[in-house]
Amino acid sequence: MITLQIIFWISVFLIIHTYLFFPLILSLLAQNRTLPKINFREDELPVISVLIAAHNEQEVIEAKIGSVLSGNYPADRLEILVGSDASTDRTSEILQVLEKRHPGLRIFLFEQRQGKPGVVNHLAKESAGEVLVITDANVMLDRDTIREMVRLFAEPSTGLVDSRMINTNLKRNGISIQEKFYISREVKIKHHESLVWGAMMGPFGGCYAVRRSLFRPVPPNFMVDDFFINMSVLQQGSRCISNIDARVYEDVSNNLSEEFRRKKRISSGNFQNLARFRSMLLSRRPGVAFCFFSHKFLRWIVPFLVMLTLGTSLSLSGRFLVYRVLALLQLGVMVIPVIDLFLRKNQIHAVPLRFISHFILMNLALLAGFIRYAGGIKSNVWKPTRRNQL
Repeated sequence: MITLQIIFWISVFLIIHTYLFFPLILSLLAQNRTLPKINFREDELPVISVLIAAHNEQEVIEAKIGSVLSGNYPADRLEILVGSDASTDRTSEILQVLEKRHPGLRIFLFEQRQGKPGVVNHLAKESAGEVLVITDANVMLDRDTIREMVRLFAEPSTGLVDSRMINTNLKRNGISIQEKFYISREVKIKHHESLVWGAMMGPFGGCYAVRRSLFRPVPPNFMVDDFFINMSVLQQGSRCISNIDARVYEDVSNNLSEEFRRKKRISSGNFQNLARFRSMLLSRRPGVAFCFFSHKFLRWIVPFLVMLTLGTSLSLSGRFLVYRVLALLQLGVMVIPVIDLFLRKNQIHAVPLRFISHFILMNLALLAGFIRYAGGIKSNVWKPTRRNQL
């Protein structure tokens, strides 16, 4: 019985640590810290290559190219490479027209699906920049975004710089409010990791920059390219930074089934990266092991910790009243997604209730991603998440 109680309380502590204690510790350590006010001289600005992997992005691809070209980074030090990954809509056609208009734009049309990592690997090989800006087709940039990311590379120890994701198109009838809250909280945590240790645990993937000399090709079957690239940079001894002044914009996901599918794909890729970089859980670099364990490893195994807390509390409920109450509370929380679904079908949108529902379903996506990973992943071909959802 004592063993079961120890397992229960350790599991509870680890869940609370990853969601509450770790962000609080970071917040305290990051107080009064700011990113260095460094920059290149205008004549020293590095040549950059903007890499965009696109699959069926006809609705946004022209606006995306426009948001890059309208920035304030010198045109003679910037090239844009776009790979159309066997698009079946008008994406390739639009890109061919744009290539004729803009000399700095180069397009690559793939007849067979490569997956985002495969396209990024190919574009990186074809690029000429000292800094690679890897960005999604549906993510729009501010005028200063690229310059804000690139300026931090004036510090030689900086290997990767992430932008700040700002979500638009919020709706009460789906999960966009909950997604925005989650993303905003992650932005803060990653920024604090940057300020304290230069050990940001993964960019958001929508738009980030990496020093070319530190870029390592993503393995063919890997699902999450941005985290692989980030951890490769940390593994080589360089710093990964979140710059909240480099703003980008993306419509937040509002459809539960679409977001579940996306998080399941990301989760399977997370476990691939965990297997690849597990040795970094014992890294001697200050903060790297602590952040990897607290922010990522524990977060990814929360579904298993929840199973342990529920299983042990049920086992102990026959002998101890406190565990009976705790087991009933856990079971009650797990029913909330069903209640939320019923209310939503009756056009009742209980936003606070949906936060709990969102938490549970996203952890189910983690579990589903682990099952997919355990079964073996042979392809990293992806289907873009639909935006502007009803």
